[in-house]
Amino acid sequence: MRDNHPVVDVHLTTTDGVRIGATWLPRSQDTAFVVVHGLTGSRSTPRMAAIVDVLQRHGSVCAIDMRGHGTSAGETTLGMDEVLDVDAAVAYARKQGIDRVVTIGFSMGGAVVVRHAAGAAAERDTPHHRVDAVASVSAPAFWFYRGTRIMRVVHSIVESPAGRLAMRARGTAITHRPWPTPPPMSPEEAARLIDTPFLIVHGDADHYFPMEHPRALERASEANPQRSVVIVPGLRHAESGISPESVDLIARWGCAPARL
Repeated sequence: MRDNHPVVDVHLTTTDGVRIGATWLPRSQDTAFVVVHGLTGSRSTPRMAAIVDVLQRHGSVCAIDMRGHGTSAGETTLGMDEVLDVDAAVAYARKQGIDRVVTIGFSMGGAVVVRHAAGAAAERDTPHHRVDAVASVSAPAFWFYRGTRIMRVVHSIVESPAGRLAMRARGTAITHRPWPTPPPMSPEEAARLIDTPFLIVHGDADHYFPMEHPRALERASEANPQRSVVIVPGLRHAESGISPESVDLIARWGCAPARL
């Protein structure tokens, strides 16, 4: 129990057969937040627990471990097949009778929820469960970005057998299989297709994905009258940097989206 409410650990199965670990915190039937961590994260980290604690004041929460992370099976595909993980969580929330489902993703998870909201799960010829709103935090706009020192380090790790082995030992299983040609729809491309309320949150001090990323997502989604952009002064990156106040802003927006 948390604050006299039940906390339920569940296992979801994606349409491609991957078992996904999730935690369900039922609060209200009005709104549920599906929360998606970044690369190397999980739903059980202290920083994610702090985010969930804020969100559950505003609605139910389904926090997942993407494939290859935490208690989930499979290997991470670095943002391609993870749309199916999010879709399974959205479907689960719908089955609990939730009226409104909002996805919130951080870093790689932000790219995933943007792609999911654009219907990327349907690229795999699977049912796609629509969301009522989507918020990305510190998300990349482009694939294969190497414009910062830390992203060059990330690429050197995920592209080498030794790097992937080291990451597996630390709890993140990364696939060795290359992406198809052409690659899957990028977050920038996906942003053009989103027709639901869409919130882009980014820090002006992000050392992974600098300001060119939120600006690209902003330009791509300019035709969406329900799109808002919040640039947070001093925020560096994703779960590790976001404040409770910013999470509260996202939650309030998710319950009643309006232009910010």
